[in-house]
Amino acid sequence: MTQLGLQLYTVRDHLEKDFEGTLRKVAELGYKGVEFAGYYGRTPGQVAEILKETGLSVIGAHTPYDRLRNALEEEIAFNKAIGSRYLVFPYLAEDERDRWPEVIEDLKAIGQRCAAAGLVLCYHNHEFELTETLDGKPVLDAIYERVAPELIQVELDSCWVSYAGFDPLEYISKYSGRIPLLHLKDMIKKADGSAETVELGRGIIDLKAIADAAVQDKAEWIIVEQDYCAGDSLDSIAASMEWINGYIREGGKLNV
Repeated sequence: MTQLGLQLYTVRDHLEKDFEGTLRKVAELGYKGVEFAGYYGRTPGQVAEILKETGLSVIGAHTPYDRLRNALEEEIAFNKAIGSRYLVFPYLAEDERDRWPEVIEDLKAIGQRCAAAGLVLCYHNHEFELTETLDGKPVLDAIYERVAPELIQVELDSCWVSYAGFDPLEYISKYSGRIPLLHLKDMIKKADGSAETVELGRGIIDLKAIADAAVQDKAEWIIVEQDYCAGDSLDSIAASMEWINGYIREGGKLNV
């Protein structure tokens, strides 16, 4: 059954001030799981304690490339201690994008170590993995062709796929059975062509079709994320949950 989670990067401003209180609010709003992007100085025991208190499941953790390369054993130990299953490669800095073949070899090695430890490595995309090419194809496709499914799975950010000019539904179909995690976010396009993420239902993304397709493909988690919130981020995730509830009332396939 596909469940609904939140990428905690969305509420990073609140987590910095009140980590435990913010997680309590996330649970109160109806999110079932959380994906970490940092632990704000908490130990594995402290994180596990607040997860137990709130009833939140831990989905996984966005883990910087540098940590995956140079502190992988620490990250694996932390994630195993809090019950996390997925380590996620979240972003590649612009100054490293001229070395994709080396990055892919790193992904293979990281994926092998994660698999040996009982964890799963995923890759989270932005738009540049689709607009940049390697050997004549989008880098994202090159990654998934060169790194075996048992070493890397797909965390598809459907919004950035759309922003790059591709069809998220086609990508869900293309990697069917390999997408345990899907980011659901909405955006508006500005006059200069740039994008701004907004609360679900306020933008131009066909969220219902994407959510339905992810559920149909038996994704484990649909994860709400908003990279930038113009107002209070807790209000933003509450508004996105309102859209989720409306989508379900109207026959959406996700059941929270």
